[in-house]
Amino acid sequence: MLKLIGEGRTSTCDGTTRRDFLQVGTLGAIGFGLPHWFAARAAGAVRPEANDRSCIMIFNLGAPSNMDLWDMKPDAPAEIRGPFKPIASKSPAIQFSEILPRHAQIADKLSLVRSVHHGGAAVHDAGWQMMQTGRLFAGGVNTPHIGSVVSYLEGRKTDLPPFVVLPELMGRGGGNLPNGQAAGFLGKAHDPFALNADPSKPDFRVPDLLPPKEIGELRLDRRRKIRELVDDAVSTFEASEDAALLDDNFQSAFRLMTSPKAREALDLTRESTATRERYGMSRFGQSCLLARRLVESGVRFVTVNAFLTVFDEITWDIHGSKPFTSIEGMRDIVCPMYDQAYTALVEDLDQRGLLDATLVCNLAEFGRTPRVNPAGGRDHWPNCFTVGFAGGGVQGGRVIGASDPIGAVPADRPVGPGDVAATIFHSLGLDLEATLPGPAGRPFPLVDFGCREIRELF
Repeated sequence: MLKLIGEGRTSTCDGTTRRDFLQVGTLGAIGFGLPHWFAARAAGAVRPEANDRSCIMIFNLGAPSNMDLWDMKPDAPAEIRGPFKPIASKSPAIQFSEILPRHAQIADKLSLVRSVHHGGAAVHDAGWQMMQTGRLFAGGVNTPHIGSVVSYLEGRKTDLPPFVVLPELMGRGGGNLPNGQAAGFLGKAHDPFALNADPSKPDFRVPDLLPPKEIGELRLDRRRKIRELVDDAVSTFEASEDAALLDDNFQSAFRLMTSPKAREALDLTRESTATRERYGMSRFGQSCLLARRLVESGVRFVTVNAFLTVFDEITWDIHGSKPFTSIEGMRDIVCPMYDQAYTALVEDLDQRGLLDATLVCNLAEFGRTPRVNPAGGRDHWPNCFTVGFAGGGVQGGRVIGASDPIGAVPADRPVGPGDVAATIFHSLGLDLEATLPGPAGRPFPLVDFGCREIRELF
């Protein structure tokens, strides 16, 4: 815990001692308790805007079954095709599962890539790394989340952070590996701002954003002058680089916490009851609505975690037996919630004229096994799966790539995690030939050699 205190005690004009004020408990009230996004600040590297698009990345933690949802195999044997039937959609190229009826109604606005694969281990956190950063972490190098790269290269538009994760960061995945939802070697300054609250709760408020009720605005404004309260007891610290960094963090935290625009963007009570119910009053549904509000308010990149962990909750992880989800649980609980919220988001963005300016991508760590297991579920399968894109310059109603007759491997147009990352960067107007300041200051490519955008989407 950080404490920046000297030996003496000095009272401020509002009765707070300097020692009390400089302890991290009080700093938390003015922004130093925010997530690691405020812990450090990288110098420079903010380029002029080339593109004003935003991105909402929906991460389907747990990994949906492509054979049961969006790459169905109705002519395969029963143990491959599963229990669900395909239905027609607004796009002649796309059939969806009968348990995603609303997806079928907006198929002209989204496109699917059915030939994604990776060579990482079939464990959740390895897939989280690869699909959110474009790479598997190796050699002690943690590569940055795509949103962190956007934060580094483009910076913020407004008082709001450039990169936000809703409703909170992923939990553990069983492999005890970093989950990929951090800035890695770009530094903590570009970590996401995590909401750390459930927007579906009646008493929803962002714990790290607003000051405690007992601190009035006048008192809070006085505390902004932190540098004036530091005396000779910390003069050595004042002369250090860390002090300059701390001051910059303080100003950033203060700006966010006192910004009317930030408060407004995170205030779901400004939405009508009908709109909130349109998305569904689930945690995921209200997170999708909040994501729309955030990109509307200038946030460049929002990741929505459909679930927080594969343990202790119903998720896409349909192994078929407890403690995991059954295929019936996917049908009756997960799919109705997801179908409602995702389609509401795409339709809402389109009706507001924001869809072309907002890339909505649906990713997952891998797919599920082609063959149904003895418990009636499907297990982990990184060899072939499906991701989806809408908006952000993507042409809807298309299918890119194909899996083989049983959904086991790509049969056409194989796509890797690096290509998915390149597609997002391309939509956002970033130069794929750009480099980042990597470990030890060495240039680090935005995407690995040979990785390119999925051009057929655009």
